[in-house]
Amino acid sequence: MNQFQYTRPAETAVAIKSLAKEPNGYFLAGGTNLVDMMKMGLVVPDKLIDINRLPLKKIERTPTGIHIGALASNSEVAEHAYIKAQYPLLALAINAGASPQLRNMATVGGNLMQRTRCPYFFDTAMPCNKRTPGSGCGALQGINRMHALFGASDKCIAVNPSDMNVAMAALDATIHVTGVKGPRAINIGDFHRLPGDHPELDNTLQKGELITSVDLPAASSAYNKHVYYLKIRDRTSYAFALVSVAAALHIENNTITGARLAMGGVAHKPWRLTAAEIFLKGKAITEDNFKQAAQIAMQGAKAYEYNKFKLKLAPNAIVQSLKLATGLAS
Repeated sequence: MNQFQYTRPAETAVAIKSLAKEPNGYFLAGGTNLVDMMKMGLVVPDKLIDINRLPLKKIERTPTGIHIGALASNSEVAEHAYIKAQYPLLALAINAGASPQLRNMATVGGNLMQRTRCPYFFDTAMPCNKRTPGSGCGALQGINRMHALFGASDKCIAVNPSDMNVAMAALDATIHVTGVKGPRAINIGDFHRLPGDHPELDNTLQKGELITSVDLPAASSAYNKHVYYLKIRDRTSYAFALVSVAAALHIENNTITGARLAMGGVAHKPWRLTAAEIFLKGKAITEDNFKQAAQIAMQGAKAYEYNKFKLKLAPNAIVQSLKLATGLAS
């Protein structure tokens, strides 16, 4: 690794100002993604601003839902009693990711910022528009088994690797950030970007902005009984999703009165299944309805040479997650 400056401010404003003065600086929290990229030469910072002393770790109930500090660890969130009771989908998704040791270190803010695990991004000998804009996308004609079905471009077909982000998308999280221009709130659906012509940009954060917290609305806590997070991967331990599905349903008298669905492993961002949610509202709990919802969700899907199996895997995963959430399968 190259030499770099290291600071550890105790105030948020100081941390933001410190980064604003350094064009090649980075915030450091748990480091579970950033340090890996530094070791591999993907990130070569001139300055690291360690933000672990900032007062951003609280998890607390609010009149409108629950507030989660950006520096709360993944383990703290997943094991929080109120989250397990009222937002169990989030706890399930977090516990499906990484290993216990990594979850103990990884933070909510860092997980939101997690970069793709595309092998062409991590291999500096290969072309990657995300790593080096204009160099090409090695995955397009390469081994693209893990890659996107939705929202890709001819510049990039990588996927967002986070499990937490998928649940956050289904639960309509709001991300609070602050920078030199002040604070702002971003709906999670607007936080992560599709690759388009600029796959090097993972999200809509502006230079120097810091994630301070995430809020989950009280409305999402109504979806706390019929939930399931299904993660399909090559091995059950410490592997990223080929396809994942976050499913949460509100049910009255055997009728679905509301649905929250999102997928992981299929796009550059968590992929919300809005059309399928609309279809399911008012429907009975039947496998046939779930299959129809899955077919609606798959509209517009496009596979590549080595991930064509996902065109069958993904709808089957949607159906299975809905069956598990509702008790049609066990």
